[in-house]
Amino acid sequence: MSTPVIDRTAPTEHPVLDVLAGRWSPRAYDAQHPIDEAKLATALEAARWSPSANNIQPWRFIVARRGTALHAQIVDALMGFNQAWAGNAAVLVVAIAETATADGTPLSHAFYDLGQAVAHFSVQAHHDGLVVHQMSGFDPEVVREFADLEPRFTPATVIAVGEFGDIEALPEVLQEREVAPRVRRPIAESVVLSA
Repeated sequence: MSTPVIDRTAPTEHPVLDVLAGRWSPRAYDAQHPIDEAKLATALEAARWSPSANNIQPWRFIVARRGTALHAQIVDALMGFNQAWAGNAAVLVVAIAETATADGTPLSHAFYDLGQAVAHFSVQAHHDGLVVHQMSGFDPEVVREFADLEPRFTPATVIAVGEFGDIEALPEVLQEREVAPRVRRPIAESVVLSA
């Protein structure tokens, strides 16, 4: 099974690509199914080719497969209820921003470019039938320590990747979130000025 069995297509105000309307962030992961390595490689390739200011590519990734010590270390860095479900994901990816060059020059666009790389990763993964959920609820200093990252590298998010699982295996409060209506602020409230 590589496609969610529930329809979570967004009710968009205007037509968008199916892959964008259908992408969502589930917490129910199949705890047995291994990652499809070709699909993972393709998602990383999509991230590799995302836009980058001056082609600096200020992103790095830690890729940890379920059952490895590295995966367990990332699960241990997760905070709150993320630990209740994210360990079931076949892969946990830590997205890291390179906020300065090796000579110390600040890269003010690092988080913007990293966000684009992660967006490309997530859309490609969804297109290929994987599910992706990004998390800010983790301790970046724990990751920094076990990955021995230089200060110029900042762990920004953890991404769960894998096959869709059984919603009923989640704690009740998370089951409700899995099927709650998808909502977004109207476009008119996001556009500050338009002429």
